[in-house]
Amino acid sequence: MTRETELPGTDESYWMATSEHPAFPALDADRAADVVVVGGGVAGLSTAWELTRAGRSVVVLEADRVAAGVTGYTTAKLTAAHLLVYDRLRRTRGPEGAARYALSQQAAVERVGAVAAELGIACDLESASAFTFTTDPGRRAEFEAEAEAAAEAGLDAACVRETELPFPVAAAVRVRRQAQFHPRRYLLALASDLRARGGVVHERTRVTGLSEGSPCRVTTESGLTVSARDVVIATHVPVFDRALLFARMSPRRELVVAAPLAAEAAPEHMYITDEGGKRSVRTAPLDADRRLLIVTGEDFTPGTGDAREGFRRLDAWMHEHFPAGPTAYRWAAQDSDVSDGVPLIGPFHPRRAPCVRRDRVRRLGDERGCAGGAAPDGDAHRGHPLLGGTLRPPPAAEHGPRGRQAADPAGGGGPALRGRPPQGHTGGLRRGDRARYGCPRAGRRAAPGRLP
Repeated sequence: MTRETELPGTDESYWMATSEHPAFPALDADRAADVVVVGGGVAGLSTAWELTRAGRSVVVLEADRVAAGVTGYTTAKLTAAHLLVYDRLRRTRGPEGAARYALSQQAAVERVGAVAAELGIACDLESASAFTFTTDPGRRAEFEAEAEAAAEAGLDAACVRETELPFPVAAAVRVRRQAQFHPRRYLLALASDLRARGGVVHERTRVTGLSEGSPCRVTTESGLTVSARDVVIATHVPVFDRALLFARMSPRRELVVAAPLAAEAAPEHMYITDEGGKRSVRTAPLDADRRLLIVTGEDFTPGTGDAREGFRRLDAWMHEHFPAGPTAYRWAAQDSDVSDGVPLIGPFHPRRAPCVRRDRVRRLGDERGCAGGAAPDGDAHRGHPLLGGTLRPPPAAEHGPRGRQAADPAGGGGPALRGRPPQGHTGGLRRGDRARYGCPRAGRRAAPGRLP
């Protein structure tokens, strides 16, 4: 028996294993469009689809495969409830800032439902409540404050002590009218409709340069270019990071195991706790009599820890608390945190409004990626709930004149850095199994069989 077979389940994301894998051609000639979108994940495809629907000509450039990076390995929750965030936002950004954050996230959740209905997308979209829970009675006041702040921000939120989980909780923040879905099926349908409307998608096309001007010009690894009036950077981590935003980010990886569960024993709603290395629970439709129980946890920094032991602990926790069958799938989900907890969505820098960054750089971010597509047209970002200026100041306010990062205005802090961000990143890499591939400095994940 090899070490690989000692791990539970098949080493594959359920979303990748149960969706089609259409191929899109690489860029083979210079092109021009109204807008070029860099990144073919949830943020990029959502933005590109909205732009195409609004009548713009759009070119999407994806370095690898569409909807197969972070998006293909997510936990696929659509929720405005992100652990404990609203009480902190109320204190650091004020009630208006917390309300803007809630508005943008809830609008994105509802937008996915509207688009799925409009296009008739079969993506297992289900309405559910989102619960953030604790088993520690000493944290009840913390959860009551969070529920109060979330409700004040406009969400249908309350603090409860009873859930359907098979173990007692001390407190939980319940947010109603949230959702869960199959992200690959949803996004591949968006890509198909985008192309039917005249949009263009290119895979295996890595962008290596951006020249700002009228028009802007995006250069690819092959030397080919795409010219456009507007550019949207919708990558996992910021590229062309002229505001040194990487210094505000910390990559994190979480492990996922999934097993079949009788439908009558399956939780109806979504659950998460930051305790015990984090535990997130949801289910997905499997067949007439069963659901797929999906449990996420064992949060760690890429390149550190022991992913194999983490998988075993997570699998043991799942089977201890739920009457699930043998583990069917295992994979790793990766995303990033930012120092103040607010997504990096907005103008690329103060003097170039047509270049917009919509990097999905906070965990639990499918709804953030969809929110990134909500302000597609020219200067429309100025009126967007996230881009209107209340949540995030312009990059010039965050960084000094020579790349020195100023103190976080929300109290999040951050290191004072000078010079350029690291380019190679491989110095931070430790070899190991697929779930551990990645660089703790860059936050990148590797494709199967190769290092980043």
